[in-house]
Formats: sequence, structure tokens, C-alpha cells
Amino acid sequence: MRGEAGLRADLGALGIPFTEHEHDAVFTVAESDAVHAAMPGAQTKNLFLKDKGGAFWLVTVPSDARVDLKRLPGAIGCKHVSFGKAADMERLLGITPGSVTPLAAINAAPGSITVVLDAALADADPVGVHPLRNTATLALAGAAILDLLRHWGHYPLVAPIPVQEPA
Repeated sequence: MRGEAGLRADLGALGIPFTEHEHDAVFTVAESDAVHAAMPGAQTKNLFLKDKGGAFWLVTVPSDARVDLKRLPGAIGCKHVSFGKAADMERLLGITPGSVTPLAAINAAPGSITVVLDAALADADPVGVHPLRNTATLALAGAAILDLLRHWGHYPLVAPIPVQEPA
């Protein structure tokens, strides 16, 4: 697994500009909202999922999105999804819950997971994501996230992710 050192090396090698914000560990969207309030750009949350066929998915959406898990499979091209297990996350991505990020795909073998980026984030600049740990946030363009994923041999899916309507 290439880890954060490999991530930083690839950011440099590809000439991808980013800013970094160190902060206390965050484990929930509510905690991260408080930390990210002073940071510019779109903030994210990530869903590590497994579909009925056994395929793994990492879906990144705006932090305030309430993903409609019933409609999500139709948007990303799979059947019923459920949350993946922490052991699978560690095995595939080399990270633990709380540190989920699309950048963890650096540790995943191509084809072992499908990374999905919400369409609004793909066009955003900057987008805040963890650098494989929940004590920092990197701000970089959504397009740069897609470039990194492709560089690592992944074929990210960009899709409008369905959200639940407010009650």
C-alpha cells in the first residue's frame, strides 16, 4: 500500500495544486462541519458500500447530502447496496472508518472498488477530502481528484447522486 507518502508523491509528480489544513480528528459529518466551517470550497462525506453482487463502491458526495440509498443503485449501475464492513475497508483501501476518502483508492488494486464522485463535486474547486487520515483535509479541484483516480488505474464514475427530500 502506497499510503499518504505515495499520495503526496503523486500530487507532486502530477503537478496538482492543493492546500492542506491540519485539524483535530473528526469521525462524523457534524464534527467535520465544525472543523471545515473556515475552509473554502465543497466539503465531502463518503459512503463505503457493497452491492448484492459483492462489488465494493466508494461514493463521495457533498457533506450535507442525505443520500437516497434506495435510488442510489439505479444512479450508479448496480443492485441493492449496504454499508461495507470495516475489515473490508481496511483490506481494500488501507484505511479505517472516519478516514474514508476517494484518495484511499491509491491503495486499492484497479478493479477492486468503483469510486463514484457526485457530479457537483467533479466540477467544484476546491473540494475538501482527507489525505487517508481524519486529522487533515486537502483542498483540491474535483477534476484533480478524477485525474488521481485515473492515474492509479481506476475508472471513476461521475454521477448525480440521488438525495432524500427534506422532511
